[in-house]
Amino acid sequence: MLQHSIRHSCTPAVRTAHANTFKAFYAPSEADDIEPPDNDFILSILRANPSSRDTKSYMANFGLKPRPNPVPQPIHDPLPSHPVPAHVPQHPQPQPSHQEDARPQSTVINAILNPIYRRTALVKIQGPFTDRQLDSVCRGIIYLEKLGLVSVIVVENDDLPRGVEHERDAILEDTLRVAQFLEHHGGKARPTLGALVRLGPQPDDPHTDAKDEYVPEAHAFPGDLTLLRSALRAGEIPVLPPLALDSFCRSTRVDANDVIAALVRAMVDAGSPAHPNPDLPPSPTSEIDLTPLRLMIINREGGVPSYARAGLPHLLINLHAESRHIASTFEPAWRASHPTALSNLSLARTCLAAMPPSASAVMVNHRSPSSLIANLITNKPALSSSLPHALLPRGKLTPNTPTLLRTGLPMRVLRAPAALDQPKLTRLLEQSFNRTLDAPAFFARLQSSLDFAIIAGDYAGAAIVTREPFAYLDKFAVLPAHQGDGTVDFLWVALHDESYGLGLSHAVNPNPGGHQGKGEGRDLVWRSRANNPVNKWYFERASGHMRLGTDWVLFWCDAEKQLQREQGRRGNAGLSFVEDWEHGRVGVWKDVVEKIPSAWK
Repeated sequence: MLQHSIRHSCTPAVRTAHANTFKAFYAPSEADDIEPPDNDFILSILRANPSSRDTKSYMANFGLKPRPNPVPQPIHDPLPSHPVPAHVPQHPQPQPSHQEDARPQSTVINAILNPIYRRTALVKIQGPFTDRQLDSVCRGIIYLEKLGLVSVIVVENDDLPRGVEHERDAILEDTLRVAQFLEHHGGKARPTLGALVRLGPQPDDPHTDAKDEYVPEAHAFPGDLTLLRSALRAGEIPVLPPLALDSFCRSTRVDANDVIAALVRAMVDAGSPAHPNPDLPPSPTSEIDLTPLRLMIINREGGVPSYARAGLPHLLINLHAESRHIASTFEPAWRASHPTALSNLSLARTCLAAMPPSASAVMVNHRSPSSLIANLITNKPALSSSLPHALLPRGKLTPNTPTLLRTGLPMRVLRAPAALDQPKLTRLLEQSFNRTLDAPAFFARLQSSLDFAIIAGDYAGAAIVTREPFAYLDKFAVLPAHQGDGTVDFLWVALHDESYGLGLSHAVNPNPGGHQGKGEGRDLVWRSRANNPVNKWYFERASGHMRLGTDWVLFWCDAEKQLQREQGRRGNAGLSFVEDWEHGRVGVWKDVVEKIPSAWK
């Protein structure tokens, strides 16, 4: 990693105050545990390990096209010809060696490296950072620009109190310092030292009187973005201080969150230009879509601590369903270690509500800049949030793991068959499985056997569990349009909390109609066709499986509370391979499952 120091042209008083701020937090040394120094841009893309589906989604956002010479090999989506549920994401396979699969991998990289349609991201650089840390952060931002995502940066200094002497000079110095580091890495930066937003809530804002809503204390109109648009047209990265104009046109310091929230709304209102002519070559002066595609919060804290992960970061947050619960379960100790986590959570919720449905937010600390590349290309968390805790790769989940935030969907648990909207559920199942449902027979069976159904949004996804007499996952489906937006993981986490995870302290997702974590967990059983490519995803989440002839695979997840209770009783003796209550259960499951009728015509 390049290490250097940039000299600042500022007054001695400001320089002294700034240096004291850094020493107070980072004394006695700048030697932080930042990422290992593999700065190669291509290697960063390889580490993201995008699947073909990830690449196609990225291409859709950035308007990519293959170069005419040489003609690249097409990127094939490895979907089988037979109908399968389209609701489970195709997780990337382990990265092959260069000798094993060099050509397809280079094809993916070549596609990613040819953006012809640039998009924007709102970025909060929430310092203060040492020179070494800021160098790492700015390197990551320049990498994103090479991939077509241009950052609009707002600079914040958490250690600079409001109203101190030379406050404005220090804030402007921070802004210039970020711009200098960006240019050191080959970027073109435009520090905009004036205020682009106006003080006070947006007039006639419908959210002003809403309870539990974050209302920004600043606003902007599309006409206020002239300087921003000019910088982006010139291929420059705007770097802004957290300033706002008051009613007397004086600039005053405000919270960076207010500036970002105001800019997001104004940039969305400004609308996107007509798509550039795909026959023209990429141009650094091409019109750019102002509508933000990402919100990135780069700070010293990292992601949001999770009650379900002993304080390690949340991997993926469904803001619609989880944000208030996360705030209510935020432990006092985290307010010291992560003092801005909840305010950043509120900022993400406000911004994503105005951004396109495919947009996401990421909270990451300065030690993980390359994770921004992975998030841009895949729009997924670093690790799947629905994986069992024990099966997360050792050492992969750390305090530095980013938190990905999506608007998400509300989740509700229905227990009465009459509560199901049969036309909407039929549409969901038929589109997901690409088959025709035998609706009368299917719903007649649910009248007597339904245990519960988890519904995501307006039937964008569903998990249907029946009593057989054990808990049987009869259907698990998500509309194709919601594939890749986190709905699959959100739905499986809710399923865990209502079945095999029930009764554990961390299985308390606050879904209306759910058990709220209270009760006894039960083994969850399901089956899948042996040739279903989704089985890889199931294998990663199941406690065990058994082949049912050549056509089917039986999966199950053990009731976690029962296993924990037995493990506590035995102490150091540990669990046996087969516990007493497990003898014969697989045979019972097999006999029952094989008699369950098909739901399809």
